[in-house]
Amino acid sequence: MKLSWKVVAFMLFLFHSTNHICLAQQEGNDEADDEAEKQPTLPKGQEHCKGIFIWYNFISRTKEFPRLKNTTAQSWAFKSRVTILNMGTSELQAWKIFIGFQYKEILVSAKGAVLMSGVDFPAPVGNGTYLSGYPQTDLETSIDTANEFDKIQVKVELRGTQFGLKPPGNPMPKTIKLANDGYKCPSPTRRKASMYVCCVKDPKLKANKTTKTKFLPRQKGDLLISYDVSQAYKNNYLAQVTIENCHPLGRLDHWNLTWEWMRGEFINSLKGAYVRKVDISGCLNGKVGEYYGDMDFSKVLNCEKKPIIFDLPAEKADDAQMGKIPFFCRNGTLLPETMDSTKSKSAFIIEVFKIPPDLNRTTIYPPQKWKIVGDLNPDYRCGAPNRVEPAQSPDITGVEAVKYAIASWQIVCNISRPTKGNSRCCVTFSAYYNKSAIPCDTCACGCEDTAKCNPNKPAMLLPPEALLVPFENRSVKAKAWAQIQHFKVPKRLPCGDNCGVSINWHVSSDYKQGWAARLTLFNWKSINFENWFTAVQFKKAGSGYERMFSFNATLLKELNNTIFIQGIEGMNYLIGKKNGSDPENDPDVPGKQQSVVTFKKSGKTWPNIAKGDGFPTKVLFNGEECALPSRIPVSTGIRFSVSLSLLFLCKFVSLLLIQRLN
Repeated sequence: MKLSWKVVAFMLFLFHSTNHICLAQQEGNDEADDEAEKQPTLPKGQEHCKGIFIWYNFISRTKEFPRLKNTTAQSWAFKSRVTILNMGTSELQAWKIFIGFQYKEILVSAKGAVLMSGVDFPAPVGNGTYLSGYPQTDLETSIDTANEFDKIQVKVELRGTQFGLKPPGNPMPKTIKLANDGYKCPSPTRRKASMYVCCVKDPKLKANKTTKTKFLPRQKGDLLISYDVSQAYKNNYLAQVTIENCHPLGRLDHWNLTWEWMRGEFINSLKGAYVRKVDISGCLNGKVGEYYGDMDFSKVLNCEKKPIIFDLPAEKADDAQMGKIPFFCRNGTLLPETMDSTKSKSAFIIEVFKIPPDLNRTTIYPPQKWKIVGDLNPDYRCGAPNRVEPAQSPDITGVEAVKYAIASWQIVCNISRPTKGNSRCCVTFSAYYNKSAIPCDTCACGCEDTAKCNPNKPAMLLPPEALLVPFENRSVKAKAWAQIQHFKVPKRLPCGDNCGVSINWHVSSDYKQGWAARLTLFNWKSINFENWFTAVQFKKAGSGYERMFSFNATLLKELNNTIFIQGIEGMNYLIGKKNGSDPENDPDVPGKQQSVVTFKKSGKTWPNIAKGDGFPTKVLFNGEECALPSRIPVSTGIRFSVSLSLLFLCKFVSLLLIQRLN
């Protein structure tokens, strides 16, 4: 039977159409499967959450090497996942969460997030840690995206090590919560291997009446860093980095700024600052070398993933290539506004080159993991960059016009109080009513070598003149003083304080209308401190401040009656330690400055100097909080008053006996 050509053509058309229909149906099924895979299966009853849903799931763990019998010392490699899902009606910008780890965890990686502390992996997080989103920083709403889960949720894959919990127990955190302002999180619901919480907007929190924008409002902090893009091209851009000191007692000297490039960027040039290493080795190979094959990398400044940038000295201010921009060439010094408002800001301009797939004018990612340190200054902890309203600046033409940056990010850094043993300066106490001086605590600024000393023994009391001698030369004096005063001498002497700067507070007198003290600064480092400052706070006595004789001082009532002290012109330079007159036999001589300070006794509650009210409860040097001694000098006046009472009692009894005998 022969088929006509029309029948054959119709059958071919039918087959072709059916095939297309099947393929289209298959593609539709694949897309549906993908969406179903992205959509989390929420715990029962949680589909009605009207805020931000956070879900922590413990996945697995395996025993690590070495294998130990001691359960608390055995380490385990664990895997877990955190899901953050926006189930509300408002976009969540710059999301951040807190995970309350509790089993001495060491986080090795966090795919989809970065540590807000800015530290590198592996990072100890046994006391809990804050995570922020990267590269997905914002979570849009289901309404605005038609339920597109790639935009309304993020999954963070965690890998790390934990200690001290053997199977079948699961190493779950204490808590999880959203760390963004304006949200309220109840206690999480716990299951065997998971916990979850629904965080909603706090109804009691009144929203600021500001113009709504798609960017976060600028935040306040102790130190603010702005990353403002001023020019953008296909494969590179220019940005100005501005560092501003906003804390009245914060400070940085010879600052070093570092961050981490996350997408293969490199620094082509800098103006107003420079890099510690001119290193192009990272550009010669890999994706950078492939894309920029014809580029002359000898003119590139730095290709490190984590560059270190520092400020230029004042001599470079007129350098056409490196200088001539506002707020630069300060030699890395950022003073508080309390001291000099004209020197509280630094800035530099950076030229950044990008690599595929970010070859677009508008595709710009700021670096992450920002960190800034100084010589002997506070420990600043910096958060992740937050996209904010573009920065404004006066137009360079001089006319009354405002120029906007292409894009701006803000990094907020706050001062972290030093933990025990991690200070860099310390305080000693002495008083006119006690023969012994109380030195800085043992290992106040850390102890690296404890082979020949005891890091757990309290520091030995000293004769006051021993405070002028380096710690390594105090042992003989300390043991001789203990013998004279009948103090116990430990078999293994306590370790030193190892601090670069020590401050002695000596209560010198106490009288009816007031009291006086002497403040002495000792510089045990080899570097000099120019334009130094120190600040002291008291529990009761600070408001009575009257006068400082050899230094400039100001009572800051708004800062808990803090006394802000700095050197007068000609005495604001605390020199470093020098060799003794006979270097082979004499100890090093520290740089030293001192002044007497007087106080009035006023108000309803007078300070009791003999009981310790004359000693500060907080001392700072160049913004760094110094370690205080764990004890104060004891007044012998109490013993004297008891002895005097006994004397009068004895005299009274004697008179009675004499009268009876007569």
